[in-house]
Amino acid sequence: MQGKILIVDAISTNRIVLKVKLASAFYEVIQASTADEACVAALRHNPDLIISAMALPDCDSAQLCRKLQQNPQTRAIPMMVIGCRPHADTRLRALEAGVQDVMLKPIDDTLLLARVRSLIRAHNTAAEWQMRDDTSRALGFAEDVADFGPPGQAIVVGTDSAHTGALIELLTPSLRTKLTYSAPETALRDLTPGKVPDVFILVLEEEDSHSGEVLRLLAAIRATAITRHAGVLVLQSRPDPGLGAYALDLGADDLMTDGFDRKEMSLRVKAMMRRKRVADQLRATVRTGLKAAVSDPLTGLHNRRYAMPHLARVAEHSAATGRSFAVMVADLDHFKRINDLYGHASGDAVLVEAARRLRENLRGVDLVARIGGEEFLIVMPATPLSEARAAARRLCRKIGGTGFAVPGSSDPITVTVSIGVTIGGMQGKRMPASDKDANHLLDAADKALYEAKVQGRNQINLARPAA
Repeated sequence: MQGKILIVDAISTNRIVLKVKLASAFYEVIQASTADEACVAALRHNPDLIISAMALPDCDSAQLCRKLQQNPQTRAIPMMVIGCRPHADTRLRALEAGVQDVMLKPIDDTLLLARVRSLIRAHNTAAEWQMRDDTSRALGFAEDVADFGPPGQAIVVGTDSAHTGALIELLTPSLRTKLTYSAPETALRDLTPGKVPDVFILVLEEEDSHSGEVLRLLAAIRATAITRHAGVLVLQSRPDPGLGAYALDLGADDLMTDGFDRKEMSLRVKAMMRRKRVADQLRATVRTGLKAAVSDPLTGLHNRRYAMPHLARVAEHSAATGRSFAVMVADLDHFKRINDLYGHASGDAVLVEAARRLRENLRGVDLVARIGGEEFLIVMPATPLSEARAAARRLCRKIGGTGFAVPGSSDPITVTVSIGVTIGGMQGKRMPASDKDANHLLDAADKALYEAKVQGRNQINLARPAA
């Protein structure tokens, strides 16, 4: 399943029609007919997304959103609202309460599914960083996220400078955010690490001929290291469901399909700035706040002290969501021989380069840790067996396919790696994970690694534990 979605609607026909659409796209669907039922279902099933009708028998969507936010266990679940065209104030109240989007009927199926994918993708990414923050808190290093921050910066990008300039003038009085204009071809050209905007607002003009230029910029924003965490809001000057769906799949965080509305855009930009500030602080905690205590000083990877609590939390998250995850132990082959032949400085160089290759060939949410001399632990959340096997084979190729330049040798030396792989969460258990469970998974991967060594090294071996 791609994710779990809770539908909240008093009209059973609406729920059934929406369930059919979502189930055909391989989502698991849960249903509720009232806000009270929705709150209970959200606690019990921990969905990745809630889709609610605008009006419910016991409250409206804005009130439901506030109820969910009052509970720490449900406050992070994204919420989308579907309804007939309401009064403008009703839509704004929902957005102001924290609803991520309000889609109005009739809804294009392509756009609906793209919006669902976008919201679940963002939720899963935030959840993985939150999981790492929870690991940091267990170790006593994390700080609370501040509820306030600097005004922030946004770049408004469009091909019509006069039109875009007018939008900036209308938005400026209602935002603390500093707004500047840029043409698509210059939006990334002059950026430096200290001058990266928090949000890009990409304006798709009515002329179709320029849409491709703006959307190519969206792809570049997501592919560029210094901008990939920036928020992206796409404004369509006229409805185009196919183009909107394409923008969301390219990586847009938010989409306005019906043209410019000052109040609505202000709310969306403010919400995006809040989410960006929280995400930035979580990443800063993980990447810098813990570095000295939980990092390996030679490779810069996390060490065993960090890795084991993190593995336990990944297992716990898997038990709650029913998604499998991968655990790998990778060990460089004949490493002692490298130290003996070329010296310990060369051995250190091999470890540093091996760590770099491992880290650069995995996802950002995957954990790579050095847990022994030449031994590495890899934890891949939300990963099925087929993807784990493909990732392990890729890592073997990346390590063994290109020689390592080391002191003491005029030519690059050949280094290979053996990898043991196990999959956790296969049995769909709903019990919280413990440190013992994490050690069990590590032991299973270690035994698989031993078999890979016995079978000749430079290969992977799979184990499937019962737990």
